[in-house]
Amino acid sequence: MKKTNRAALVAATIAAGLTAGASSASSAAAQCGRASWYALHSRTASGERMNPAALTAAHRSLPFGTKLKVTNKNNGRSVVVRINDRGPFVRGRMLDLSRGAANQLGFIGSGHTSVCMARV
Repeated sequence: MKKTNRAALVAATIAAGLTAGASSASSAAAQCGRASWYALHSRTASGERMNPAALTAAHRSLPFGTKLKVTNKNNGRSVVVRINDRGPFVRGRMLDLSRGAANQLGFIGSGHTSVCMARV
């Protein structure tokens, strides 16, 4: 392979990687779906004790410690939560919020709501 072709191939590979990274970051920036809340006093999947008053959440795959800004689409309220557990394990839901976070978002009574989340 000629040196110029090899350099072009490397440049194209790097550009493709940057583009792929940007597209996955933008999809994480505006994910919307259903969320519910829960309040237990057991240990979370990260090993810490569940504090229902804390601003925490459970997500199936985001790393523990990830901070998300969650916005209730029905009333516009927002809260920043930290991922410390795994779940939800109910079809159609993407996030389980602590009771404290759900209270700030204003959906304790209904139990679930439509939200959008973005990494902070």
